[in-house]
Amino acid sequence: MKLTFWLSLFVIFYTFMGYGILLYIIIRLRRLIKGKPATVTPLNNLLPQCTLVVAAYNEEHFIEEKIKNCLELKYPPGKLKFVIITDGSTDKTVEIVKHYPQIQLLHQDTRAGKIAAVHRAMEFVDTEIVVFTDANTFLNPEAIINICRHYTDETVGAVAGEKRVQIDENADASAAGEGFYWKYESALKKWDSELYSVVGAAGELFSVRRSLYRDVEPDTVLDDFMISMLIALQGYRIVYEPQAYALETASENVTEELKRKIRIAAGGIQSILRLKSLFNPFRYPVLSFQYISHRVLRWTVTPFLLILVFVLNVLLALRPDDIFFKVILVGEVFFYALALTGFIMEKRQIRIKVLFIPYYFCVMNYAVLMGIIRFFTKKQSAMWEKAQRKQ
Repeated sequence: MKLTFWLSLFVIFYTFMGYGILLYIIIRLRRLIKGKPATVTPLNNLLPQCTLVVAAYNEEHFIEEKIKNCLELKYPPGKLKFVIITDGSTDKTVEIVKHYPQIQLLHQDTRAGKIAAVHRAMEFVDTEIVVFTDANTFLNPEAIINICRHYTDETVGAVAGEKRVQIDENADASAAGEGFYWKYESALKKWDSELYSVVGAAGELFSVRRSLYRDVEPDTVLDDFMISMLIALQGYRIVYEPQAYALETASENVTEELKRKIRIAAGGIQSILRLKSLFNPFRYPVLSFQYISHRVLRWTVTPFLLILVFVLNVLLALRPDDIFFKVILVGEVFFYALALTGFIMEKRQIRIKVLFIPYYFCVMNYAVLMGIIRFFTKKQSAMWEKAQRKQ
C-alpha cells in the first residue's frame, strides 16, 4: 500500500511540477554547454508568402474587430492573404465580412463542423505558409512576422503562437485560474521548444508549412493538436514563438470553462489513441519523452491517481503508528478545503484569488475524468459547442 501511494504521488508530482523542473534543469545545462539559441531575424524579402485562415461560426460579436485586427498586422506588402470561412453561420457574420473586399470569404449554408471548414479552406490556400487563428482572439501587430521568420529553418514544420488570457482586477475563478494555467503552460512550451519540439499547438494561433499539411479525420475533436502533431510525426519540429500571441477573454464563468475543458479532455483521449506511434521512443526518442510527460499523463492516469492517493492516505493515516501519513492527510484535506472554499466563494461572487488556483486545479482534473467518460460513451461530437466568453 505504501509503495503504491508513493509511486502514485510521484507520478502526480511529476505530471504537474516535476516535468517542468526537469525541463528547466536540462535547458539550463544545455545553455551552459551550447549557449542560448540565437534569435532568427530574416529580412523582409526572405519572409515567405502566407495565408491567414479564420474559421468563424456565428461570431457577429467579434468578427468585425477581428478583421480590423488582421488588417493591421505587419507583414511585407503583397505577401499576406486573408481567408475567412463561415460555413453554417446563421447570424450577421457573413454580411459583416462582405464589407471587406481584402478578405476572401468562403461560405456555404451547411454546417459540417470546424475541421470540415478548415479542410475546405485549405483547398484555396496556395501560399508556402498558412496561419490559423480563432475568430474571437486578437493578435499582436508583429505576430505573423515573428511566426514566419522561423521557416528559414528547414527542420521547422509548424510554429505555435502563445495564448494569453485577458484578466482584470475583478477576475473570477475562470479568468484567474485559466490565466495562471496558461502562463505555466507557456513556460513549459518555451522549454519544450528549446529542447526539441512543442507537443501540439493551440488553435488560437498556430501555423504550418502548406506542403506538410495533412487532413485529419472528420470526427477529430482537437483538430489543431492533431494537425500539428501529424507534422511532428513526419520528422519536423514544432517551434514555440511567445512573441506571436493571441489575446482572448476568459470563459464567461467556471461552468463555461468546464464545458471547454471536458471537450479538450475527450479530444485528448481520442488523440492518444490515434498517435500510438509516438509511444515508440526508439523512433521518436525526445518527442516521445515530451509527449508522454506533457500530455499523456495529464489526459489519462493522473486524475485517477489523485483519487487513489487520497484513499490510500486515509487508510495509511488510520494506522496508529503512521504519524507521517496523518500529516500528509492534513495537508491534502487542507488543499481540497481551499478548493471547496474557492467554489463557495465563486458561487457567492466573492473574489479571493488565492483560492482560485486549488479550485481551478480540481476543476481541470474533474474535467479530464468527465472527458474520458464522454469519449468512451461516444457522447462527444466533433462539432464545437462554443463556451461563452466574457465580452
